[in-house]
Amino acid sequence: MTSSFNPTPRTLMGPGPSDVHPRILSALGRPTIGHLDPEFVSMMDDVKTMLQYAFQTKNELTIAVSAPGSAGMETCFVNLIEAGDNVIVCQNGVFGGRMKENVERIGATAIMVEDDWGKAVDVAKVEAALKANPGVKAVCFVHAETSTGAASDAKAICDLAHQHGALTIVDAVTSLGGSELRVDDWGIDAIYSGTQKCLSCVPGISPVSLNDRAVEVVKNRKTRVQSWFLDLNLVMGYWGGEGKRAYHHTAPVNALYALHESLVMLQEEGLENSWQRHHNNHLALRAGIEAMGLQFIVDENSRLPQLNAVTIPEGVDEAAVRSTLLNQFNLEIGAGLGALAGKVWRIGLMGYSSRAENILLCLGALDAVLTEMGAKINSGAAIPAAQAKMK
Repeated sequence: MTSSFNPTPRTLMGPGPSDVHPRILSALGRPTIGHLDPEFVSMMDDVKTMLQYAFQTKNELTIAVSAPGSAGMETCFVNLIEAGDNVIVCQNGVFGGRMKENVERIGATAIMVEDDWGKAVDVAKVEAALKANPGVKAVCFVHAETSTGAASDAKAICDLAHQHGALTIVDAVTSLGGSELRVDDWGIDAIYSGTQKCLSCVPGISPVSLNDRAVEVVKNRKTRVQSWFLDLNLVMGYWGGEGKRAYHHTAPVNALYALHESLVMLQEEGLENSWQRHHNNHLALRAGIEAMGLQFIVDENSRLPQLNAVTIPEGVDEAAVRSTLLNQFNLEIGAGLGALAGKVWRIGLMGYSSRAENILLCLGALDAVLTEMGAKINSGAAIPAAQAKMK
């Protein structure tokens, strides 16, 4: 007979999910009620308001899609893009490539603006692409590229897109709650994120927000949205007016309790305080990593504090290091993806994972494993360097 599943507790410092705060885990266990129960509907209204705070927007269409961040991405694309549209897609890592995949599956044309992995999107290239392709429907880019740890200048790209009459679709899966993000001030038309990173929540929900300009595009499509489940013309009725809901699907009730609690906690900490905490903890991790003799692949001026791509010492079996960290220290860090596979580790400092004790655990464990493997590092230097930044 199969027994109950009880996973080994881990410290999650990879690219996601991050550690889930105990308050949020506790919220998951609250009594399940109906998804059209007036109490649940009231909670949905709270979630909308608190997501508006997290995104720094007044967008009425700010909702939590009942599926992970990839579905939030697809929600934006299938609602705003139609077959035959021309769309500029910026790619500087894995997730720009997924944007391209969405555009092409819809039957639209992806005009690629490509940059080296680990670099921010080159704003000058975006401008050149807009000038060379008048009439494009949208400019799409990843604000915080999870595969590399690079942040791009969202405001500058959005300003350019609007000068040329194009919408913007922005991936903020890794940035929401962890680094500066201002949807209204930066002119972002459509944005999506995930709950499992800097919000400290469980995976499976995707916050999404569209401004009035984007909503008008959705309402005036020439064709039906190809996905019934993600059709915002239908979903808007479910997340619509105060206290009123048209049945669309059964929401993940307890997962939304968890999101509600995570957003309450974000308000309690203060959004800008959360951004600062992630930044300060990055500085401590950076001090330790560099003291050890390792380096970051992303330039400091475009480096995400919450996702750190770190070089692997010469001759080291990077997979063996990750396996040893997991099996001996119950610590998860991430491998490189795509063009960076085998070249970097990705160390996450997201949400509840972004705290001093995790930084010291990670640096100490990494030092121990690399020293045991005979890697050329400055053994013993990392933790004092990090602690000096924590004072």
